[in-house]
Amino acid sequence: MTTPLSGTQFELTSGEYTATIASIGASLRSLQHNGRDLVVPYDADEVRPAYRGATLAPWPNRVVDGKYSFEGTDFELALTEPKRGHALHGLVVWHDFIALDEAEDRVMLATTVEAQEGYPFRIQVRVEFVLDADGLHTTVAARNTGTAPAPFGTGPHPYLVAGEGTVDDWTLLLPAEQVLTVTEDRLIPIELADVSTESGGTFDFREPRVIGDTFIDHAFTGLVRNENRTAEVQVTAASGTGVRMRWDTSCKWVQVHTADQEAPKPSRIGLAVEPMTCPPDAFNSGEDLLVLQPGGVTFASWSIAAI
Repeated sequence: MTTPLSGTQFELTSGEYTATIASIGASLRSLQHNGRDLVVPYDADEVRPAYRGATLAPWPNRVVDGKYSFEGTDFELALTEPKRGHALHGLVVWHDFIALDEAEDRVMLATTVEAQEGYPFRIQVRVEFVLDADGLHTTVAARNTGTAPAPFGTGPHPYLVAGEGTVDDWTLLLPAEQVLTVTEDRLIPIELADVSTESGGTFDFREPRVIGDTFIDHAFTGLVRNENRTAEVQVTAASGTGVRMRWDTSCKWVQVHTADQEAPKPSRIGLAVEPMTCPPDAFNSGEDLLVLQPGGVTFASWSIAAI
């Protein structure tokens, strides 16, 4: 049998939830609750569009110009976002992960980032997906199996679906006090700003409000967390259905994107919510950048559930 273009398929079920994980990029291909989509899905025999559901590592978001310095050495990565001239979303998004363990409600996938030009470090990446009555839980574990310290960051790339309609119709709760401003043309980071004042409060969703025609493709921080130190984003439709995403303190940042597309592609059909261990271009700024020592391990976790 021919393997689908998105790789080996892992079908998970638990109670009212079902999920499909595709091995290419350890990607969340679909997630449903009682038959309702919680993320924008794609077909098994389809090249994954727009990083939809992919695991991002060893960096999330962008490395500006694909260039960075680490411990006194300059490196240059392949430009995987050619229109803007950046290295985008890491190296494992097109890896074919292998299954180390699987059951009806879970799967553990793994790959290795081999040392290469631009990133001469070896990192083992494991991604565990677990489905239960509280939704889908994902944990990324990364281990430096090389002999030199390595820069690292990670995060997911789901497009959340609240219910009927498009992003314009949905209400967003985003408990973030700061937004990272960027250049309009290339989305290069500029500086942190208060959401209450930047662009007249355009990015202030600390109280739930309808997204409308607001364009967002920004990273947020200053996350307000609950008593368990968990951050939570909620997206709800007028009907009352919705989806929530939660993550632990490993992710101090979250990228939110309204998924605007040029015609004829469908536009604003899901809201990208990407918890990140570091901000855009952290390989250059060093802000919240993880440095994995040889043998060192780091973990990051998040979950998606129906409202």
